Amino acid sequence: MLFKLIIIFLFVYIFFNLGRFLKLKRWKKFFNAKKLTAFNKNNLNNWMNLTKKERYNLSKQESLTYLDKRKILLEEIRKEYKKISKGNSDLNTK
Repeated sequence: MLFKLIIIFLFVYIFFNLGRFLKLKRWKKFFNAKKLTAFNKNNLNNWMNLTKKERYNLSKQESLTYLDKRKILLEEIRKEYKKISKGNSDLNTK
């Protein structure tokens, strides 16, 4: 009974780590995409020479970075609002 339990635990552990490994491998491919900082006449040809998949990955990466920046900004706004509203409630109670 104990032997079966250990085998089941090992399979679950291996399956979990395999999932994490594949996810990490996918992220490494995603971050190794070619980076273009700005679009102008000089790098337009470089952009057009990228494959459809590479262009898609670049736009996806830009979208994710924009989403992260937006989340951080919203979090800062919420913190600032809490400070202001807490300050106003302290003034009203005095």
